Amino acid sequence: MGFRLPLIFALLSLAAVALANHAAQPAPQLYWNSVLPNTQMPRAISELLLPDSTNEEKSTNITNAVGNGKPTDHKGKPENIPLALIFYNRRYDLPTDNQLDYKNVAIFFLEKDMRPGATTNFQFPRNSNTATFLPRKSAQSIPFSSNKLLEIFNHFSVKPTSVEAKTIKQTIEECEAPGVKGEEKYCATSLESMVDFSTSKLRTRNVQAISTEVLEKGATMSMHKYTTMPGLKKLAGDKVIVCHKQNYPYAVFYCHAIKPIAAYVLSLKGDDGVKVKAVAICHLDTSEWNPKHLAFQILKVKPGKIPICHFLPTDHIVWVPNHKSA
Repeated sequence: MGFRLPLIFALLSLAAVALANHAAQPAPQLYWNSVLPNTQMPRAISELLLPDSTNEEKSTNITNAVGNGKPTDHKGKPENIPLALIFYNRRYDLPTDNQLDYKNVAIFFLEKDMRPGATTNFQFPRNSNTATFLPRKSAQSIPFSSNKLLEIFNHFSVKPTSVEAKTIKQTIEECEAPGVKGEEKYCATSLESMVDFSTSKLRTRNVQAISTEVLEKGATMSMHKYTTMPGLKKLAGDKVIVCHKQNYPYAVFYCHAIKPIAAYVLSLKGDDGVKVKAVAICHLDTSEWNPKHLAFQILKVKPGKIPICHFLPTDHIVWVPNHKSA
C-alpha cells in the first residue's frame, strides 16, 4: 500500500495544478474554451484578456480606451477618420475637398487587386485602444444606454463635458442607431456576447475567428508599400460576421452580419520586409450605399454589383463557418 502513496500524491499534485491554471484563466477565456474548443483565438481577442477578472472596469486607462484627450477631427488625413466609420457606415459621405489625402492609399480596392504580385500602399497600425474585456456578468451590471449617460459617466469618473464623455456618447449612439437594409447589427459588451451573437447568426459553433496580424514583433507601423504574395485564400460561407472595436472604457465590439459578402486571407510583404497576414472583406452588393461614399470616389465606380474590398484593421475580427472540418 505504501508504494502507491507517491503515485497518489503525484496525481493529486497534477490535479491541483490543473485546477489552479483553470482558476487563473479569465472568465471570457473559459467561456471561449467551453463553447469554441476547436477554434483558435485570434490575436485581436487574446490581447484583450485580463489575467485577473476582479475589478476590471477600474483597471482600464480611460484615456487610452476612449481617446487621447484631443478633440476628434474627422477631416483631412486618413489617420484622422476612423477606418471603421469609413468601412462600415455605408451612409458615410466625406466632403470632396478631402479626397487628395486618400489618392495614394489603398483604403478601398477591387477583387482583382488581390492577385499575386500586386502592390498597394497601406498602414497596419498597432492597436492603440487598450480597453480589455469584462466578464459578461460585470459588463451587464454597467448601464449601456443613451438614457443613462450620466450614470455611465459617474461610474467611470468622467466629466460630462470632457472629450472622453463625448466619445462614450458617440459609441453608444452608433450602437443604438438602426442598421442599413440587410444588416443585422449588435454591439457586444463582452467576449461571451460576441461569441453568442456570431455563432447564432452563423448557426454553428464550428467557426473560424480571424484577424489581421503583423507577423513581426516590434515592426514600425508607418505607411509602406506591400506586395501580395501567392496563396490567396477565400474563407468559407456566404454570410460573414465582422466585429470591430469601439472606443469605450472596456472592450466593446460593433458586430454585424452582412450579405452578400466575401472574406479573404492573403499574405503581404512590405517594402521593409515585414510580413502581414491580412484579412480582406469584399462587399458584393453596394446598391444601398450612399452614392457619395468615399469608396465610389476613390475607385471611380457607382453603387451596384461591382465588389468593393478593404483590409480589416488589426483590432477587427471576422467570423465564418469552418466548413473545412465540418
